[in-house]
Amino acid sequence: MNKKKRKILVTAALPYANGELHMGHLTEYLQADFWVRYQRMHGHECLYFSADDAHGTPIMLSAKKRGLSSEALITEQKKLHEQDFAGFLINFTHFSSTHSQKNREFCEKIFHAMQEGGHISEKRIRQSYCENCNMFLPDRLIRGTCPYCKTKDQYGDVCESCSRTYSPSELLDPSCATCGHIPVMKESDHLFFELSHFEDFLKDWINERIPEEITHQFKEWFQERLKAWNISRDTPYFGFPIPNFPEKYFYVWMDAPIGYIACSQEWLAQQGRSYEEFWKSEDSELYHFIGKDIVYFHALFWPATLKAAGLRTPTKLFVHGFLTLNGQKMSKSRGHSISAPGYLQSGIPPEYLRYYFAGKLSPKIIDFDLNLEEFKNRINAELVGKISNLASRSISMLHKRCLGIVGSCDADGKALLGNALSQSEACMEYYEAREFHKVSSSMRKTAENANRYFDEKSPWGIEDPESCQAVLSAAIEVFRIIVITLAPIMPFYAQHASYILSETETNTPSLS
Repeated sequence: MNKKKRKILVTAALPYANGELHMGHLTEYLQADFWVRYQRMHGHECLYFSADDAHGTPIMLSAKKRGLSSEALITEQKKLHEQDFAGFLINFTHFSSTHSQKNREFCEKIFHAMQEGGHISEKRIRQSYCENCNMFLPDRLIRGTCPYCKTKDQYGDVCESCSRTYSPSELLDPSCATCGHIPVMKESDHLFFELSHFEDFLKDWINERIPEEITHQFKEWFQERLKAWNISRDTPYFGFPIPNFPEKYFYVWMDAPIGYIACSQEWLAQQGRSYEEFWKSEDSELYHFIGKDIVYFHALFWPATLKAAGLRTPTKLFVHGFLTLNGQKMSKSRGHSISAPGYLQSGIPPEYLRYYFAGKLSPKIIDFDLNLEEFKNRINAELVGKISNLASRSISMLHKRCLGIVGSCDADGKALLGNALSQSEACMEYYEAREFHKVSSSMRKTAENANRYFDEKSPWGIEDPESCQAVLSAAIEVFRIIVITLAPIMPFYAQHASYILSETETNTPSLS
């Protein structure tokens, strides 16, 4: 393990400011939170940023439907998102909005750098236009069949099934997502970022920056020449206007990732620091936690954008799969989903979900399931029945038999503690590698061993106070090790346990 103090900047993907958070969103924010808390626990500077993705036609239309301005809608939604994040103990360094003055400044600055580098071209293209809605249809307001894998009911920019990107005009069987009418094609002038200018750079970049299991997919895409990327959208549109191009706005996928920079700079400026510490210096580390559906944007468009702007690129992309609910894809329209506020209102402790998700999460890009019956059983059997029960039975007996004072452990107790410490040290490596399921499994087994030791020693039947104290002290010390190890996953649980243990431990048990 590297003992040098590290400077790390972590981002999680930006939640869209047009609706509430759900369990699928939380998988990303929680695993990033686990990793960030682990880094901070080891003394590293680890900053954690995100922001509401606040632009696009869907937000404009939702605001109009509710009789609000777009600004009022995103302000309201940001407050709700922040409440939910706080409810699940997600500890951002700073949470912002892409509709900020700082983000606008960075968008314009980076766009000018693209222009000066000769990477922007103007082209007239044919676009989908809804004559019923009287507007060009942006990517998220047109649905159809993916032109590559033929999966139906996909958006007009990226396929959720094969992750390929395309223009809305390539979508098969398109329809307006707002009214259902079949769009017609109309011409419009647009601005393009010439991604092919960065092809050689990107081929080298992805080899070390994205998960190995998807590099083959990118190599297949490189067999075709990279297409120029349309970074403009027609009015009406809620977003930042493009300087010197009337009635044109930056495409949301242009300004959204730039929001990573703006969000971090907002906080850094308050500390009297510059964004260049993390966005120009290779002495720092930069990681993006993202879902597999947006890898294409983050592994091609985003590093090319940063390169064009003279900024550093991410150290790595940490990519995760999707969450299913009881074995089925979540769908709000079909009533098969759980919202973040809905969970919080249920009264079930948020850390139960944090513990359950930790037991599922790994660095592999695989989908995993939130099975409600399994969730209940695992919390009852593991967190309550093994870990919490170890503390309850040993601490209560210590107060009854030994005045709440812990002491030294016997030989068997020392062996138990040695094993617990060894497992805890291994968990530090698991945290670093984002093998959170191994942390959960290891601490569950450690609790099982301690409970087995407790039952075999049967302290309730030991007459000698010191011998009884030795057994109880070993069990309590193992619980303390478990709590410290699980602190990045269950910070409030660890805080509460620390309070209980401070009342109990007037003398720390010794391994010697």
